[in-house]
Amino acid sequence: MSEYLLTQVINYGAPLLWLIVFIGGLGAPLPCTVLVIAAGAFARQGILPWHTTAFISIVSVVSGDAISYSLGYYAREHVLERFSQTPRWLKAEEIFRKWGPLSIFFSRFLITAIALPVTLMSGTTRYPFKKWLTYDLAGEIVWILGYGGLGYLFGSQWEVVNEFLGNFGGLTLGIIIFIVGVKQVWNWKLKRRQLSA
Repeated sequence: MSEYLLTQVINYGAPLLWLIVFIGGLGAPLPCTVLVIAAGAFARQGILPWHTTAFISIVSVVSGDAISYSLGYYAREHVLERFSQTPRWLKAEEIFRKWGPLSIFFSRFLITAIALPVTLMSGTTRYPFKKWLTYDLAGEIVWILGYGGLGYLFGSQWEVVNEFLGNFGGLTLGIIIFIVGVKQVWNWKLKRRQLSA
């Protein structure tokens, strides 16, 4: 799919890239990061105008994110009615209230696998939209300019950059899951000791 979309971006230019990152902002599983890095390389080759491509891509992806936030916001009553008393929901809410700004910012470009759940949680918990937008916009600027900039810098070697960043993001997510798992086991052992005491 990535190769097909890359070919189409070359054929149709920036408007198609903007559409793809918008749909990605809605949560569709598209290879947006690959396209952003490749777009940087294409800009270096003169296929895409880098300044307008970057600006419109940022506007496009933030618009998609805002719609996802709205879905969480307006689905709040239904979600709370169904999940509000479950331990997992309460734990997710507690974690989000503690780490909300950082999770919004870093999920835009570093741990993209949790971007949609974080955005929906932002809306459902009624995280203030202006604050959410600030962190979302900052993260998306890092994503578009940072990753696209690496594609521009490395030019024809952009695929190596993509592979490295993909591995790095996966490693980061793995480390976070490991730390959360260790913490859960630790808490479980503490509760068990308290009950047996």
